Amino acid sequence: MPDALARATLWSAAHTERAALADDLADLNEAQWAQRSLCGRWVVEEVVAHLTAAASTGALRWFASVLGAQFNFDLHNDRRLAEYRGATPAETLKRFQEVITSTTSAPGPTAAWLGEVVVHAQDIRRPLGLVRTPSVEAVTAVARFYAQRDFTVASRSTIKGLRLEATDGPFSTGAGPLVSGTTLALTMAMAGRRAYCDDLTGPGVPTVRDRCTSA
Repeated sequence: MPDALARATLWSAAHTERAALADDLADLNEAQWAQRSLCGRWVVEEVVAHLTAAASTGALRWFASVLGAQFNFDLHNDRRLAEYRGATPAETLKRFQEVITSTTSAPGPTAAWLGEVVVHAQDIRRPLGLVRTPSVEAVTAVARFYAQRDFTVASRSTIKGLRLEATDGPFSTGAGPLVSGTTLALTMAMAGRRAYCDDLTGPGVPTVRDRCTSA
């Protein structure tokens, strides 16, 4: 697939996942917006604001922000999150809805930004008990990218020396003790989400669990 077509396909998938997440968020109450997500210290509303920031910050502004934070990426993310968080959850949601079809991003492969949406959407849904599985095609693209390199998450390091096989799609990679599960569960585990290790089977699962860095 030509690079331009591949990028367009990945952005289309990202837009679909943003729209689906916005629909899921529409009926949340105040307590749900304040629910701790799977993304470390952030609550649901903060994750949504982070996604808005990611879809609103191009390369030049990203570099300026990172330099201003002296390459402290937690500080950089917190500053941009605060900028795009609304005064109320309703305003935060409205700002997110406005960037659903954005193709603005920091430098990096488009698969990484699709992964950002897929992973953070599940960071929100799982603690809230919301069930939605993105298309296998979209998640497979993210899984393949994560298996190839450490980028925004230490995904390749998490699965080093292991064999991963999806039970619902074509994704497979590596050699070693087997870890199997849905493409989404494998992707979330590669992203460091320990909670998704409960959805995996095989002798390699304890290794993945030990390497996961998040809840």
